[in-house]
Amino acid sequence: MTVSDRPAAASAPIADPRPIVRSHHGDDVEDRYEWFRAKDDAAVIAHLEAENAYTQHRTEHLDGLRGRIFDEIKSRTLETDLSVPTRRGQWWYYGRTVEGRQYGIQCRAPLASPDDWTPPELSPEVEVPGEQVLLDSNLEAEGHEFFSLGSFEISTDGTLMLYGVDLAGDERYTVRVRNVATGEQLPDEIPDTFAGATFSPDGRFIVYTTVDDAWRPDTVWLHELGTPVADDVKLFHEPDERYWVGAGFSRSDRYLFIELGSSITSEEWLVDATDLRSAPRVIWPRREGVEYEAAHAVIDGEDVLYILHNEDALDFELVRVAASDPAGDRAVVIPHRPGHRLLGVSTFRDWGVVGYRRGGLPRLGMLSYADGAVTEIEFDEPLYSVGSGGNPEWAPPLLRLGYGSFVTPGTVYDYDVATGDLLLRKRQPVLGGYEPSEYGQERVWATAQDGTQIPISLVWKRSFGEAGAAPRPVHLYGYGSYEHSIEPGLSVPRLSELDRGVIFAVAHVRGGGEMGRQWYEDGKLLSKRNTFTDFVDCARHLVDNGYTTPSQMVAEGGSAGGLLMGAVANLAPELFAGILADVPFVDALTTILDPSLPLTVIEWDEWGDPLHNADVYAYMKSYSPYENVRTDAAYPKILAVTSLNDTRVLYVEPAKWVARLREVGADALLKCEMVAGHGGVSGRYNAWRERAFELAWLLDVLGVADA
Repeated sequence: MTVSDRPAAASAPIADPRPIVRSHHGDDVEDRYEWFRAKDDAAVIAHLEAENAYTQHRTEHLDGLRGRIFDEIKSRTLETDLSVPTRRGQWWYYGRTVEGRQYGIQCRAPLASPDDWTPPELSPEVEVPGEQVLLDSNLEAEGHEFFSLGSFEISTDGTLMLYGVDLAGDERYTVRVRNVATGEQLPDEIPDTFAGATFSPDGRFIVYTTVDDAWRPDTVWLHELGTPVADDVKLFHEPDERYWVGAGFSRSDRYLFIELGSSITSEEWLVDATDLRSAPRVIWPRREGVEYEAAHAVIDGEDVLYILHNEDALDFELVRVAASDPAGDRAVVIPHRPGHRLLGVSTFRDWGVVGYRRGGLPRLGMLSYADGAVTEIEFDEPLYSVGSGGNPEWAPPLLRLGYGSFVTPGTVYDYDVATGDLLLRKRQPVLGGYEPSEYGQERVWATAQDGTQIPISLVWKRSFGEAGAAPRPVHLYGYGSYEHSIEPGLSVPRLSELDRGVIFAVAHVRGGGEMGRQWYEDGKLLSKRNTFTDFVDCARHLVDNGYTTPSQMVAEGGSAGGLLMGAVANLAPELFAGILADVPFVDALTTILDPSLPLTVIEWDEWGDPLHNADVYAYMKSYSPYENVRTDAAYPKILAVTSLNDTRVLYVEPAKWVARLREVGADALLKCEMVAGHGGVSGRYNAWRERAFELAWLLDVLGVADA
């Protein structure tokens, strides 16, 4: 037995150390808990189950609060609801949710006429004429503890449906095909695919990707319907372990794009969609450190590519090239502007859409093919997020947008390109009398150690006073990796905090993308420590300026943000009452040293290669949380949440971290979902219960659990 013989539920599990020595660059490190990595070892499973029992015992006094928070989430959510329909071909496609059911239902209804571009206003109480249920995930999930849909698509002619299902949480999907009209299951079944399988425009083929042993998408395949999977054609294989591969068709259906990417380099290949077995041709040959993405358009009858790239353009520029000769002359459409980070371009028959960041917020602009002018779509809130989505048609008169803020629920607009009008299609209802004006949002700025100004977004309920008027409980969230930006958005579970007087804050630290590409560059590789010290400086700013006190502040981050949490716990444990770490990447050095582990080699561009570079090894060792647990620190309370089948951040990392924290007397809890993946449990009610568990712990630490 590897845990103490004390009752597991009443006392913390103490794992037997089984030291092994890791040696790199002349440095020998004894690791007492690396044996946790043996997932098939019954002793490991027993230890994780003992951790779960202990966590349940330690938090059983919160059962009532967890139930109340779950009920609050449920009561604020319109459980039986419909999404705004999206037009594709001769149908409106939409999703349903039904009270009491965990998963969504995919449906469609016929257009009223070929000129019908106004989506029908659907109501749960009113039958939709001609409705067809395409896929009820509740039926597909019956008998399974976990269910995730990784691919879902209808063929262009509307007759066939493909869907990819993961029943374990390991992000490997089995793709199946169904006749929409008859419900007949076709014999085509493709196991072990990655997410994102798609039909060819003519519906004869399925294009899909598979992963290597390290869970890296590395191969694109072509499956002809009605033929054995063993006969599938390998369209493209990428042997370089630093690159992932994906594939998808242009909106015009003219080309299949095969996309390769590392953290710093990309490459794209074109395949004629009318001859998918033809050899792919490269757009621009890869060049280390150059990223680009291309979109197809037709200008004056000529196939062209709009290409967003960062060659000698840190925040990217947009150029136009001939599709027949993409390496030829480049016409600059949007020149590089420092601090004006171009994010993406979408092309339609008559116009394009450009996404970009300015002033720390995402923006959208309409692109004129005639002169390259960009007309920004404007909104009147100081903090908001916006993006285009749900636009499969090639020649629509409207552009579908998603919009929201910390106080405005998720909103769907159609933008009328001809008039510039925003047509409100739906604002997600928040039940229970939610009133946006009762909540405030603002952005303040903290000064980092090197003088850099770090933005902090705040949202609070006004009835408790304005933020900063007096110290209040604060929930400080951070991420800070992969140029990922934390955008403003309303969260229904978060209302359970705000309505108890908690201020929710986001520290937009370096390593993210909020302030442009340089913001990302300054928080990665050998500058990674900026991410951690920025977060600490944001916390100190909130304390020094009267927003909160250390005894009233809990920090949270997940995945790479969980690494941030572990690093912050070591750097400034005195600043926080608690730390919530979701699927935390806290044993970063051990993982990045092992190229056989999932996704490791791909990650070297983000973190560095400690296996072959002694300087990177020393730098990562200086901040990796598991390596730097302190014996002289009074740690805040810590809750680490993980999943046994997570393929991105393995359960072993938080399990080892918690065991090491226990050695130094820290009050650390581990909760491991035994049937789940990186995103946690599946099903909306299960997800609400999981979040209620975390929020109850957080509120208890903040001292407002009984509010």
